[in-house]
Amino acid sequence: MIKASIIGGSGYVGGELLRLLLFHPKVKVVAITSQSHVGKKVSKIHQNLTNICGLSFQEENIGNLSSESDVIFMALPHGSSMVKIKDIDLGKTKVIDLGADFRLNDGNLFEKVYGVKHLLPNKLKDAVYGLAEINKKKISKAQLVACPGCFPTGALLALYPLAKSGLLSGNVVIDSKTGSSGSGIKPQEGTHHPERAYDFMAYNIFTHRHFWEIKQVISEHASREMDIVFTAHSAPMVRGIFTTAYVFLEKTISQDDLQKLYQETYKDSPFIRFVESSRVAVVAGTNYCDIGLHVQGKKVIITSAIDNLVKGAAGQAVQNMNLMFNLTEATGLQFPGMHP
Repeated sequence: MIKASIIGGSGYVGGELLRLLLFHPKVKVVAITSQSHVGKKVSKIHQNLTNICGLSFQEENIGNLSSESDVIFMALPHGSSMVKIKDIDLGKTKVIDLGADFRLNDGNLFEKVYGVKHLLPNKLKDAVYGLAEINKKKISKAQLVACPGCFPTGALLALYPLAKSGLLSGNVVIDSKTGSSGSGIKPQEGTHHPERAYDFMAYNIFTHRHFWEIKQVISEHASREMDIVFTAHSAPMVRGIFTTAYVFLEKTISQDDLQKLYQETYKDSPFIRFVESSRVAVVAGTNYCDIGLHVQGKKVIITSAIDNLVKGAAGQAVQNMNLMFNLTEATGLQFPGMHP
């Protein structure tokens, strides 16, 4: 059994990660920490785990966690993981970071985007970007994996086949809508669900942090610096990210050729599904990404739908763990959503 610990387990992502790991056939959760709930039963915070999880939140001791864990998941705000990871022996304990600290390749860019100086810029080259559909081989050999952000997950899965094939030669516009759970467990003005339940708005226009992550990965696989516009929207739903990517090609592509390109690219990706109409309700609670492909001459529109807490965070963290420990990629993750 893989011994797993979660640092930062009282938030939505930590709770979702624990839910998945408790039912994973090859994992034993040995510890879960929280700064604000030490000693409290996990099920008091994550009530969906009542009579399922008997663990209590414990105080964080990196040395102890590292010695007793095969893998440590870090479900922390940006700037926190790099402080803790320096005390972990990455030769013995694997780390999967669900935060932003190791997603960007450049420490100076990280400081510009997140407003915090990177304490371990030398580790950025060692971290593997944890989008399994793109980096499966590298993830399987990694000791440190940086899970993508939720918006980049939906956007990159929509655009990667076009990027790697060299078809992304023009401008790309990415339009994404997210549910309120993406704002975390602590209510804030403008992100608290009662404030947004009957509202719809764009936010952080031209300044969203995830833009840099999307641009970095797409440019890398397109082998050129891409001109991308990304806009995030707050939608009146709890779970899900719906992304619409608008691509302007230099040459015409047929619907059949586009379909073949995507199917060939993702033929070994168990969580990619091709649908006529992507819907967030259909993927809620699952690790699936539903992709819709639409062509009109040189104009291509790709839609993707994911659950921001699962495929956009905890689910793909488990997917990465499976690859890192030489398990079947889909182990513990093959379950459908609900309908209706």
